[in-house]
Amino acid sequence: MSNSSQASQRIAALLDDNSFVEIGAMVTARATDFNMKPNETPSDGVVTGYGVIDGNLVYVYSQDASVMNGSVGEMHAKKIANLYDLALKTGAPVIGLIDSAGLRLQEATDALNAFGEIYRKQTLASGVIPQITAVFGNCGGGLALIPALTDFTFMESKKAKLFVNSPNALAGNYAEKCDTAAADFQSEKAGLVDVVAEEAEIFAQIRELVSLLPSNNEDCDCYVDCTDDLNRASADLSACAGDTSIALSQIADDNVFVEMKAAYAKEMVTGFIRLNGATVGCVANRCEVIGEDGKAAEKFDTALTPAGCDKAAEFISFCDAFNIPVLSLTNVTGYKACECSEKRIAKAVARLTYAFANATVPKVNVVVGKAMGTAGIAMNAKAIGADFVIAWDNAEIGCMNAKDAAAIMYEGQGADVISQKATEYAALQTSAVSAAKRGYVDQIIDAADTRKYVVGAMEMLFAKREDRPAKKHGTV
Repeated sequence: MSNSSQASQRIAALLDDNSFVEIGAMVTARATDFNMKPNETPSDGVVTGYGVIDGNLVYVYSQDASVMNGSVGEMHAKKIANLYDLALKTGAPVIGLIDSAGLRLQEATDALNAFGEIYRKQTLASGVIPQITAVFGNCGGGLALIPALTDFTFMESKKAKLFVNSPNALAGNYAEKCDTAAADFQSEKAGLVDVVAEEAEIFAQIRELVSLLPSNNEDCDCYVDCTDDLNRASADLSACAGDTSIALSQIADDNVFVEMKAAYAKEMVTGFIRLNGATVGCVANRCEVIGEDGKAAEKFDTALTPAGCDKAAEFISFCDAFNIPVLSLTNVTGYKACECSEKRIAKAVARLTYAFANATVPKVNVVVGKAMGTAGIAMNAKAIGADFVIAWDNAEIGCMNAKDAAAIMYEGQGADVISQKATEYAALQTSAVSAAKRGYVDQIIDAADTRKYVVGAMEMLFAKREDRPAKKHGTV
């Protein structure tokens, strides 16, 4: 397969059969400096056009590494910018397939300005149409800002390279020591990449994601008919409070949970499910990862972390922009306590709190374990705007662990007294019942029945409207 056909073949693999219509196939570079000839840059290194995914209109550009290594020049960028203009006019997603050496040095300031034009179009489109990128080859330097400006980024597992500075350009580092451009680094450490997979799997997952998302921020066209039992009980759900990715799959229509940034900040889960055919965004605390053998492969504290909060806040902001309801599963007792975390934790939790409180979409919170202290408030409590709060019957909601509270309040009064007072404190201050009596919980349910109650709450909130103080935008 030639590289020239690879750009087009990637588009063909992504879209419905025979649906692609190319735009700007005759465009070539105008620059002639350094002996460049227009006929040497067919399509100026990027194939652009439109097609459909499961019948839904999408715009696609695919960089052609066989033409000047897919480098971005003036006309290359104009084709992408033009695609964005059409997408904004028609309200449809843009999908970029990246394979490029970066800035075209032969065009210097024209190429530099071209980069800026792409950034601007992406900024204008943010929150209006979904933007998705997939990196298959090189994506370095200023080009790395393009996936960072989009909503979701996919990356090929072996050949793709994503970086601002190459690994060898980092002080004291080299690629063999730590390949900062590799997919595992960008997904696990940097959190820039949502999904890492082989090329064919990437196309399948992009297609699935597009089917879950609305075409734009005004069209509610991400519904399908639900054939799953809306009242289906899950007898094993109570055992999933630790690994909430499994809990979400059990609650979802047909048990399908599409997780985003699965390799990053695993103590916080983000992704999409359908409930009664409607797309719902999910955010959940996680304290263990259950392996295929049914045993815990990884364990975490029930604590908010800076990376987890940032991951969740960004996801909630996307859902709110596109009118996607948010479901949270809460099981948290505090904040990660270490020097590294302390540098960022306050601001990160503030962003998470702001994201939940600022979102005007339907918001349902299910306390599946503990919701302790202000960490519990930050996870979509009624106090910051949850429309409906459900708690499992064994949930604990309060200021702190009952034993710790009793030890503080009755210091020096003996173990028997402290034990007795801890029992009293648990009943009066940290039980789901005590929270419900104060109006902080709307329903207490058996864990097995979570699906039907969450479906009911989302149906009730379907027509939600909420006014906010007039302002240009917040600043958190």
